[in-house]
Amino acid sequence: MKKSYEIDMLHGALLPKILMFAIPLALSSILQLLFNAADIIVLGRYVSAEALAAVGSTSSFVNLLVNFFVGISVGVNVLVGQFYAKHNDDMVRDVVHTSIGTSILGGLLFIFVGVFISEPVMILMGSPEEVRYMSVLYLQIYFIGMPFIILYNFGAAILRAIGDTKRPLYYLLVAGIVNVILNLYFVIQWDMGVAGVAIATTVSNLISSLLVLRTLMKEKSVLRVELKRVRIDPKVLFRIFKIGLPAGLQSCFFSISNMVIQSSINSFGAIAMAGSSAASNIENFVYSTMNAVYQANLSFTSQNVGAGRYSRINRILGACLVANMIVGLPTGLLACVFGHQLISIYNTDPDVIASGIVRLYIICSVYFICGAMDTIVGSLRGMGEAFIPMMVTLVGVCGFRIIWIMTVLRVFNSLDVLYLSYPVSWTVAGLIQLWYFFKVRRKLPKEDAVGA
Repeated sequence: MKKSYEIDMLHGALLPKILMFAIPLALSSILQLLFNAADIIVLGRYVSAEALAAVGSTSSFVNLLVNFFVGISVGVNVLVGQFYAKHNDDMVRDVVHTSIGTSILGGLLFIFVGVFISEPVMILMGSPEEVRYMSVLYLQIYFIGMPFIILYNFGAAILRAIGDTKRPLYYLLVAGIVNVILNLYFVIQWDMGVAGVAIATTVSNLISSLLVLRTLMKEKSVLRVELKRVRIDPKVLFRIFKIGLPAGLQSCFFSISNMVIQSSINSFGAIAMAGSSAASNIENFVYSTMNAVYQANLSFTSQNVGAGRYSRINRILGACLVANMIVGLPTGLLACVFGHQLISIYNTDPDVIASGIVRLYIICSVYFICGAMDTIVGSLRGMGEAFIPMMVTLVGVCGFRIIWIMTVLRVFNSLDVLYLSYPVSWTVAGLIQLWYFFKVRRKLPKEDAVGA
């Protein structure tokens, strides 16, 4: 009997259940973006422009690390989903306890590494001396919270594998409210500046991770975490990394290619930089809604493959592509329609707004193509394919954009042409991923397994 927070992914209509899965997950991502924005607003309004710049300069490095571990958690999601659907309770327990052990050990390792690499990384990234000490301080405190960040992501991946996206949303809401309150208290009342924001973030990450861990420890199902059983099984860890590592590396490659594009944007001057930054923040909200559909596809596909219900694989992809259009197309178009008002929240300079609108129109109007590309990758990873999708994304998106900058942009040197590299690369990579999906799908049976 399914519990109220679980979703039966093996039977019945797909589209309503996919939306039921994706909506809480999308809201979770949007909440995270809003709370991150609150950090920036508090620093900008109550500390100084230097403090704002200090924390802002760490964002690309922080995102690189966090997205890497979010990618690794894909391996946890897929394996738990497949073994849960197979009713292989022993393997589910092994994956759950190995993932918890890995998150704790990996997080502790990053605390020590982070203390030593924070300053060299900031120097390497060209952080100005007048703000560098604040950037390093923020990073070192942030690294203290790495065990909590990894634990939350791995724990949430375990819950998502059975369709539970609601409880992680509630936990993020609680942690986010605490984050905002502590931000205001530490920064305004105690005048702690950057350190106050970093401590507030760390405390909120601690709360969300403990809430997820508490949930897993109180589980009555096979997902129950027993501290005495927490260990790292090398064979299970290898299987997690076999699926999750390519996803984590893909996130890193995306971050690197975005840094290359950012350097090209910088060549167009401060107005272009400011407009692109504002538009990019708005795009993040649109992307979050579509990424939730990718996560849904990942969980639904892995469970149905694990249960031998092969006849539903194509239907899941079709339903997820429809769901992607349902959430991605309207939110992208709304970002374009209200682009002027949205960008003015970040900057009121008419030139900055005009520059940002250019990016929004080119990217957000067709952002659903990116969502479709990710959705197809979700099917492939749910079937256990991880390496080739990573390579297709690496070459078809990241590599394509770098080639575009070195060739097309040199001939037609404009922001419009630079931004066009996004939808063109999504289309190229998406078509290759779709071809590979059918290639992999033909290797699996068309009919369901006996007894499925």
